[in-house]
Amino acid sequence: MDKTFIKGMDVSTLLEEEACGAKYFDEGKQGDLLEILKKYGTNSVRLRLWNDPYSEGDRTPYGAGTNDLEKTIILAKRAKALGMSILLDFHYSDFWADPGKQIVPKAWKNLDEEGLAKAVFDFTKESIEAMAKEGVTPDMVQVGNEITNGLLWPTGKKPNFDNIARYVSAGIRAVKEAAPDAEIMIHLDNGGFNEMYVEWFDNYIKRGEDFDIIGMSYYPFWHGTLDQLDFNMHDMAKRYGKEIVIAEVSMGFSMEDYRRYEGPDAENLMGMATRPDLCENLEYSMTPQGQADFMQDVMTRITKVSGGRGFYYWEPGWVPVPGCGWATPAALAFTGEKGPGGNEWANQALFDYEGNALPALKTIRDF
Repeated sequence: MDKTFIKGMDVSTLLEEEACGAKYFDEGKQGDLLEILKKYGTNSVRLRLWNDPYSEGDRTPYGAGTNDLEKTIILAKRAKALGMSILLDFHYSDFWADPGKQIVPKAWKNLDEEGLAKAVFDFTKESIEAMAKEGVTPDMVQVGNEITNGLLWPTGKKPNFDNIARYVSAGIRAVKEAAPDAEIMIHLDNGGFNEMYVEWFDNYIKRGEDFDIIGMSYYPFWHGTLDQLDFNMHDMAKRYGKEIVIAEVSMGFSMEDYRRYEGPDAENLMGMATRPDLCENLEYSMTPQGQADFMQDVMTRITKVSGGRGFYYWEPGWVPVPGCGWATPAALAFTGEKGPGGNEWANQALFDYEGNALPALKTIRDF
């Protein structure tokens, strides 16, 4: 992967969005989402991969893109055809993996630590080899998703850094075998929390295989100030000699109720109704211009970090259309979470509720 500044987008839900009827417009003209993003400077896409995002028995899809290997390859081919690079994001779960849950895939639930490490290696290698066979070898691979609190719980849950390193290292070895030219990322959330990053990487580096990039999530609602992110990026790059990518970032463009697009039972948007307090200390307003100014600030800060490589905006095209939410009832049964599992992200996309390109895209293009 070349060292061009990454202007990336996580478009993992795109196939489901399209199937549910989402439409995207640039200056009033309808177009393909990836082609519009390409026009606005996107040069890379991030694609999540779940092991088996379907219920046992009737094979009901879990939703939110139902990102199995087949769909990942379809999206990768579309992106590669536009000249974009690919960041492959292994969750090592059948559905969302994040700091609040890292559920062992159904097929792995009876494995011991040795078996889980082998399963990580095999799944990683086989998935990348399948992509390579289709001409879409990933350029960068993320071994685990937001593994702040570990992965493959309970055996790989923090503070069990021995098993965390064992599982991550198995994935890294598989990447090096299947795609020796791919860059390898380890990704945590809470990009403004330096103390946590130092603890995590001090423990991992003593135990685990080498890697190339520290990936961070940064959402201004939860992850501290931009100055805290700035400090952490500089410290991680200097302390560990690794490159830095903001692997997930987003900012709201509206506080407007969107439920006329999805019905009265839709979920509340970020910052609305249930948690307005999350917006009280934002450094930019939840407006189209505020979103654009936020992205200008983030990109500027990344470029000032030694080894700052770029960013991936999280789900820029997740506009509100009926039937495309973050979880189906089958998925909620798998995770044990409460529903309704609708789209709670629509006010953080880079397209408005009707699918029109927002000013932040021009800011990204012109940076």
